[in-house]
Amino acid sequence: MFTADLTAHGNESVLRVATYNIHKGVQGIGPARRLEIHNLALAVDTLDADIVCLQEVRMVNRREADYFSRRRRPVQDFLSPLGIGPGRDSDPGALCWPEMPQADFLAPEGYEAVYCTNAVTKHGEHGNALLSRWPIIAHRHEDMSDHRFEQRGLLHVEILINGVSLHAIVVHFGLIPASRLRQTAQLQRYIAREVPPDAPVIVAGDFNDWGTQVKKLLRAEALHSFEGPRTFTYPSRLPVVQLDHIYARGMQPLGLAAPRGRAWSRMSDHLPLIAEFKMGREAV
Repeated sequence: MFTADLTAHGNESVLRVATYNIHKGVQGIGPARRLEIHNLALAVDTLDADIVCLQEVRMVNRREADYFSRRRRPVQDFLSPLGIGPGRDSDPGALCWPEMPQADFLAPEGYEAVYCTNAVTKHGEHGNALLSRWPIIAHRHEDMSDHRFEQRGLLHVEILINGVSLHAIVVHFGLIPASRLRQTAQLQRYIAREVPPDAPVIVAGDFNDWGTQVKKLLRAEALHSFEGPRTFTYPSRLPVVQLDHIYARGMQPLGLAAPRGRAWSRMSDHLPLIAEFKMGREAV
């Protein structure tokens, strides 16, 4: 099980949020590539987060579905090194490409899942997703593509938590520094236009930002992350930089953590990032 030096989860005033770039559920390239979506489902379970923000999630990919359906692996290959037993599907015939979209497959029991496409490719599509333990009120998508070589977007989900409407925004910014600055400005405009000024907000995702420019710009919008040493998330095998971030407005950051170890390094090129926030008027 994943454990972190965070507050005791279960306190209704504490919100646990995770962000995870899952690399489309596949690791490796060519004939050596392997399907990790079943282990990722186990990983999401162990995070025990109220809200899980996901990037590089596939709704459909015909080529990969065909490839992994012809390369069925025995259930023993999916006995998770996380130490929590086999995947949800113990039938060896199910341990291939899932029939349902990845966001729905990854959602723990009782969670709601929302997905929106960022990029359409020759064989399918992928985008951002959000999994929520709490009821989802509404969701919408906005294109954030800065140029024709990178299709990007944001997913905005409104969630009802103990009678409070929380706005969660999942992002995946571009690889070019100038694009990230323009996408940050677009995000700022979007929040000003679509989110009530007194509503709590979470912004989480893969910002692809090796520096602090985006953080400084978001701080000007009262979006803050936990202040402490950087929690490296990339590359997962030997993390040296934090590309993934979780920012909040109207809540108090309590802690930040990322699981480490061989099991986590195999599932994606990123590590998941987990943050906790205190909700309520006294936290503002």
